Formats: sequence, C-alpha cells, structure tokens
Amino acid sequence: MLDDFLVRAILAAIGTALAASVLGCFVVWRRMAYFGDATAHAAILGVAIALALNISIFAGVAAVALVVAVLIHRLSDRAQGTDTILGVIAHGALATGLVAVTLIPGARINLEAYLFGDVLTVSRMDIAVIWGGAAVVLGVLWFHWSALLLATLSPDLATASGVNPQRENLILTLLLAGIVAVAIKVVGALLITALLVIPAAGARRLATSPEGMALRAAAIGILAAVGGLTMSLQMDTPAGPSIVVMAVILFALTTIGEKLRTIGGSAP
Repeated sequence: MLDDFLVRAILAAIGTALAASVLGCFVVWRRMAYFGDATAHAAILGVAIALALNISIFAGVAAVALVVAVLIHRLSDRAQGTDTILGVIAHGALATGLVAVTLIPGARINLEAYLFGDVLTVSRMDIAVIWGGAAVVLGVLWFHWSALLLATLSPDLATASGVNPQRENLILTLLLAGIVAVAIKVVGALLITALLVIPAAGARRLATSPEGMALRAAAIGILAAVGGLTMSLQMDTPAGPSIVVMAVILFALTTIGEKLRTIGGSAP
C-alpha cells in the first residue's frame, strides 16, 4: 500500500496536521505565532548545514530548530522586546540559510520544496519520521497537559501548585522545534506556522473547554490535510499551500458558523 505515492502523502499530511494542530492550541493560547515563525525560518539554515556536512536533512533541521528554540527561550526574559529578538533571529537565520545553500559546492537542492513543502515525494522513511515525531509530541502533551495548561493560564498559580512554569515553557519550546523538523517536508518552512495556528484558531470558536478545543483542532487539521491534497491533485496546485488554503477555508466556515449561532441565539 505504501508504494502508492498518494497514500504516502496522505499519511504524512495527516500525521503532521494531527500533531501540529493540537500543539497549536498552546501557540494560540500563549500568542506564540511569531515564535513558531522564527523557529521555522531557521530550518532553512539547518538544510544548508545538513548539505555542507553531508548528513540527513531531518537531522540538520532538527538540530538548528532546537538550538534556535532554546536560544529564543533563554533570551525571551531579557530587557529587549521578545518580538524584536524573534524578528532578528527569524529573518537572519532564513537569509543566512538561503545564502549558504547557494555557496555549497555541488549542492543540488530544490529550495522551493523546503520553503513550501513537497509532501507528494515523501518516502517510507519520511513517514516513519513524521509519525514518530508526531507520537512523541502528542505523548509529551498527554503527560504534561495539566502542567502546561496551568503554566499557560497562570504562571503564579502554577508555581504555587508545585509546577515549574519555566520548565513547562522549555518543554513547549522543544516540542515546537520538533514539529518544525517533522513538518518541513509537508508544508515547508514558510507555512509551518499556519498549520499550527489556523486549525487551533478555528477550533477555538467551536469549543467550550481546552480538551474540546484540542480535539476539534485535530479534526480541522486532518480535514485540511486531506482536503488540501485533494485540491492539489484535482487543480494541479502546490500541495503545501493547498493544505493551508483548505485550513483557511475551514477557519472561515467556523467563523461564519459562530456568527450565525450568535445571531440565532439573540433573535427573539
């Protein structure tokens, strides 16, 4: 079955969307979208380093994403504004990576595949990496759900309850770095944040509890993945951007649905 490229693409897209959507709930709650951008943009530098050292692209991207994520985590409490730090790191790492790739002798790489994703070319090994990474992310979220949620809602209350907010922030930071490494083949470095934020933002309008929001975000992410791939095949559009477009459409539908319920509820 896995010899069929479409089945491999669907499995890869669903695995990525599932983990990214659930983790994206914390990104939305903490307003960390720009953080995700900074980590994702740095992934291109990881691609360049992997090519230069002749190692796995996944290993290079994961290493750089982890370093950048920890660096941002350590610098976020400094006097300088976090948004400024994120802006410098995000665009600096992206530009450095793009320049470095062109300077590597004999390097043959389709940069567009890493910027916007190339899910239709995933291999069995890619699927194993994606689902392995997704399982780790979801497993950590499962075991740390209460602590992460408490640290998100009130760091002071978390401390009083014996939860270390800094530790939970670091865990969340590392999970974001892991998602970047896993998702780069599916939606690319420039679109990873969209897969984190959009399904969670849509689910927020439908849910009445954090757990309900996570489940709905996962459903929206999976629908976006399958719908985007279907759009890509039928309309011959890029797969990664098509997945994001479908996520936007689903977000718009949830927004319209919420407005209609509000109007219906206020009607005499």
